[in-house]
Amino acid sequence: MIYSVDKKDIEIGISACLIGEKVRFDASNKPSHFCIKEFSEHVSYKSFCPEVAVGLPIPRPTIRQIKRDDVIHVSQKDGSGDVTEALKAYGKKVASMTKSLSGYIFCAKSPSCGMERVKIYSPEGNSLPSKGIGAFAKEIMDANPLLPCEENGRLNDPLLRENFVARVFAYKHWQTIVESGLTKHKLTTFHSHYKYTVMSHDLIAYKELGQLLARADLPLDEVAAQYILGLMTALKIIATRKKHANTLAHIQGYFSKHLQANERQELCEQIDAYREGLIPLMAPLTLIKHYLLNHPKDYLTKQAYLSPYPDKLRLRYAY
Repeated sequence: MIYSVDKKDIEIGISACLIGEKVRFDASNKPSHFCIKEFSEHVSYKSFCPEVAVGLPIPRPTIRQIKRDDVIHVSQKDGSGDVTEALKAYGKKVASMTKSLSGYIFCAKSPSCGMERVKIYSPEGNSLPSKGIGAFAKEIMDANPLLPCEENGRLNDPLLRENFVARVFAYKHWQTIVESGLTKHKLTTFHSHYKYTVMSHDLIAYKELGQLLARADLPLDEVAAQYILGLMTALKIIATRKKHANTLAHIQGYFSKHLQANERQELCEQIDAYREGLIPLMAPLTLIKHYLLNHPKDYLTKQAYLSPYPDKLRLRYAY
């Protein structure tokens, strides 16, 4: 990683049931192996169960999202026990208290915590084609549009898992820079560290962010606000093999003249093999890091793309 941070300083909001708390409607939990056994070694959690927080008991009757007169309500299936406004109010309260969070992991499909694809029912109990967002989760995400958010089910996908973790560490890096007092130099340096990262996600954003920083007619705070919004939006886009291969080729070109002919050939073969799906991303990245030991390039060594998060997470071996 290009910056040092203690796990206690990276705080992640999380649905309480995902880390083993028995707060679900049937007094059970829904533990996530990744959250409990792997990610927890590098971050600390701040857990929430909005349904319990608004006064619902454990155990309790199930609640669901019901569309009535074009308005979504969260209540029991017969319409009783409406907690819509209570969940929204609690979401606003938590959102105002957790500006220091660097990410949030929600429980999938929950009428309170689901990040997307939450089932919506008619008053008669029929499942509707439209999909909703958990009443609590929506308040958190609306209040913190930069916050990296994901849900437990999607974290089982290696690409989505890696994408979320990379966004968390990039956002924490930004938070650290801002807390230390943002200057134009710090902003420019931060961008230089993430150039190849952005390139691997969105070439248009790569060009636009560079152009934004070159503008002299905007105050720093406005540039910074536009920059971090553009960065976090770009990082949500999943980096494909084609985009990674293009980024790897740019990195190779940066220091290829310092490589021996056989080294250039080996790296070209690795990049091509990755592009064709024959080897994981870690293969060409490991070779690049090896060459950097023999041919140090400060600009490349400081690229977040090469080490976006702790290597122990082993997230780039699966694709």
